[in-house]
Amino acid sequence: MTAERTPFTDESPERTRVGVAEFAVASGDTRLTTSGLGSCVGIALADPTAAVAGLAHVMLPDAPDDDRGKPAKSVEQGIKVLLTELEDEGADLERVEAKLAGGSQMFDFSGISEAVGERNVERIHATLADRDISVVAEDVGGDYGRSVELTPETWTLKVSSTHQGVKNL
Repeated sequence: MTAERTPFTDESPERTRVGVAEFAVASGDTRLTTSGLGSCVGIALADPTAAVAGLAHVMLPDAPDDDRGKPAKSVEQGIKVLLTELEDEGADLERVEAKLAGGSQMFDFSGISEAVGERNVERIHATLADRDISVVAEDVGGDYGRSVELTPETWTLKVSSTHQGVKNL
């Protein structure tokens, strides 16, 4: 796990910030957060029965030749490490489901970087389908950025953006 844990206060839940190309797994009322989801996608996976969930901030649909030690840089690798860690923390992989946020088209590029967000979302759907994991909610696409906060205990993914406000998935 490469995320940074920071407690709010003695009375508030712990918060773990997940950076770009990173992931984290938690249980109970620990909050997993990530920001800066433009073309990147926040993949939340959980076993709601076990109240164990994880969040990966993936950048690319395909693995680059050099991932520079970032465990969740690509869709396939991000999902793989997240599922391994979820299972290690007591999740039953047959009960795991997914929620997604991000995958925007932030800039009008032509060429190789075109539609990275859309390609990320397509690859995530295909990779999860290959593992029989259902996407139960998503807030993807558009042309604006998002931040997310995942609460394993309630299996709530709060998606925030300046353009769309706050949505609970």
